[in-house]
Amino acid sequence: MTNTDLLLNLAPERLVQVALERGIDRYPEGLTYAAPEALGPLSPGDRVIVPLGRGNTPTTGWILAVHDSSTDPEKMDSVDPLRVKAVLKKDGTETRLPAQVLSLAEWISDYYACPIGMTLASMLPAAVRKGAGRVTRHYMQLAEDCPGLEALPKKFGPGRRRALEVLHARSPEDGPIEIGELAAEAGLKSKAPIKALLSAGMIRETTRTNVQAAWLERSTVLATDGDEIRPNAHQAAAIDAIEGSLEDGFSRHLLLGVTGSGKTEVYIRLIKSVIAQGRTALMLVPEIALTPQTASRLFHRFPEARIALLHSGLTQAQRNQQWTMVAQGDAQIVLGARSAIFAPIPDDHLGLVIVDEEHDGSYKQDQAPRYHGRDVAIRRAQLAECPILLGSATPSLETWHNTVDLKRNTLHRLPERAPGLSLPNVQIVDFAEERKLFKDRKIHLLGPRLSTALKQTLAAGSQAILLLNRRGYANYIACPDQQCGWVMKCDQCDAGMVNHRAAIGRANTPHDFVRCHHCLTEQRLPAKCPLCSRKITVFGLGTQRVEEEIRGILAGVAQADQIKRVDSDTMRGADDFHETLDRFGRGEIKVLLGTQMIAKGLDFPNVRLVGVINADTALNLPDFRATERTFQLVSQVSGRCGRGDGAGIAIIQTFQPDAPAIRMAAEHDFESFAREELEERRRFDLPPIRRMARLVIRESGEEACLRYSQKLASELHPFLEDGVSMTQPEPCAITRIGGRDRMQILILSEDPRKLRNVLLRARREGVLTPGERVAVDVDPVALL
Repeated sequence: MTNTDLLLNLAPERLVQVALERGIDRYPEGLTYAAPEALGPLSPGDRVIVPLGRGNTPTTGWILAVHDSSTDPEKMDSVDPLRVKAVLKKDGTETRLPAQVLSLAEWISDYYACPIGMTLASMLPAAVRKGAGRVTRHYMQLAEDCPGLEALPKKFGPGRRRALEVLHARSPEDGPIEIGELAAEAGLKSKAPIKALLSAGMIRETTRTNVQAAWLERSTVLATDGDEIRPNAHQAAAIDAIEGSLEDGFSRHLLLGVTGSGKTEVYIRLIKSVIAQGRTALMLVPEIALTPQTASRLFHRFPEARIALLHSGLTQAQRNQQWTMVAQGDAQIVLGARSAIFAPIPDDHLGLVIVDEEHDGSYKQDQAPRYHGRDVAIRRAQLAECPILLGSATPSLETWHNTVDLKRNTLHRLPERAPGLSLPNVQIVDFAEERKLFKDRKIHLLGPRLSTALKQTLAAGSQAILLLNRRGYANYIACPDQQCGWVMKCDQCDAGMVNHRAAIGRANTPHDFVRCHHCLTEQRLPAKCPLCSRKITVFGLGTQRVEEEIRGILAGVAQADQIKRVDSDTMRGADDFHETLDRFGRGEIKVLLGTQMIAKGLDFPNVRLVGVINADTALNLPDFRATERTFQLVSQVSGRCGRGDGAGIAIIQTFQPDAPAIRMAAEHDFESFAREELEERRRFDLPPIRRMARLVIRESGEEACLRYSQKLASELHPFLEDGVSMTQPEPCAITRIGGRDRMQILILSEDPRKLRNVLLRARREGVLTPGERVAVDVDPVALL
């Protein structure tokens, strides 16, 4: 045999491109492996195990492409059969991503500068990867050559005989019977007689694998609306226009509706049309906080529909069960938070994508891949050739720019609240002036107007929502001696420590400690200044301190359990939050105090008062989006009241009553705010006028961080194209987190394709390697 003949015998019959679940960024097309025929059929989207490196470490990856001599002879000829390694096996979970989801992963990897393997790994929930709740059931039926009962020998075992009697009595239409059920019907105490029949070849076995989970309870929070609701003229116009596009392929729509205008009713009517067409509707909400009420309405309006929920509040088995239901094409509606955009809806099934509260920052992932759920949803709809509907009372400036300036989105307006509802009366309170009304020298966080309104609201039998977007008890710990000047800061971060208070022991004794909200370091609250030994003072405000003050104000008006604080310190999981909303909906809780978790999406008709403790918490941050976020937060939380009979009141406490963001939010004037803010962004060439990529360099030591940042900027400069600019390295607003110094480089371009090309070329040349040292954030939503 010649060497040529030997190579022909060794040459694989097919090759696959595999994206490994590793941070390998220089091979976006994946690594090449041989695929033995013994593995059976393989397709793009299959998950496999392959050998990696000199030690041939078994590594999980995803098949991106399959090659053979008929489809790609050049690829087959280019591979040295003596050097190519072979796929070891499939991953065993029968996991396959639809072609559209695989294409979506490739787009995310390309646009958001993240290795393709890491991108794919983030799309698959850990519960699915581990096969949580997956069980294999064994079913029995008679073998074709099984003798009749009369042909059995007299000494045939009675247990085996009874099992055969049960099987002979079944009609062919009944199909196979599960082994446990067979044992029960035959009166067997064990499965040994059945296994003996299997060994003898008298019966045969088939297996079925499915996912079992505890029953996914359908939410009970508010589900009072129904099909008897008649859409108003604005709702009907939006429904008709978007319905008319369902058969026309990809289109983009923005539903701009004031809070309480009935956007959800528009969504429900459109979902009904999609289901009638035999297709699936995918609806995203920004975070788990909005899932219970939205799910409740969908369950109520579609009692017979197969609705899949995908969010972090599910158990592992439930998450796998819901994901599998979607993958098998059984779900008619898919509802979830950001990651639900990766739902494995089969190709050609997706008929509509809805992104509720599209402006919300929760849609942005803060770890690689740093994708934005709204923008990925647009791409998903484009791949599926179906419409996408973005809804908000306060759209992001990116979406508004795409709508009014670039004409990419069709605008549908809902300028009025639903029939019977009225916009709240928003009152701006100059808190600097209000504080002068107090006769004592104590620190007050609620002014006289808000305190009085709160007591009157509860006395009238109504409920209130109070917002302060800052956790903890106090955020400023210092020495009272100005000459000393000591301020308590985190040892690992360039940030102040926050005072928290916890009740310990049976007596619920208050225990003060401090925590860094960036690296989560904790320690006891010191009693004295470490420099001059004076007793320290604690200033500032947080939800815990506000809760303490509210309990004092409402003493004799509300019981202790009728006041509930909602923040990440009290809500340990989704169940806690859902239980709190249920109790609030039933009227057991009178006052809901919390952070931005309660600022959006909640719809409770008995809420008559909304109070914003301090509207300035985000206004003065060193971030160009600060005013936009302030406007959105004030607008959204104000809209939580006045959703029942009678008008609601929103009281906004601020030290900057003339700030445009606060004033226009009080006037419910989004379009004027957006026009002025876009003009400001245009003046400084900031997003959305130009697209931005933020590179955050993290190193131990200030000099090392600066040195590497300058080196990276120098190496990136040759990749810049016309119309693309890059800033010099500069310290981040928070210069140190977790013991590592941070510098940033901003790359800006009017053309997103040029920005993508710069990053892609730098990645392929090995100049830019996303990872722990350098974080790449395309279209960042915050610059802290």
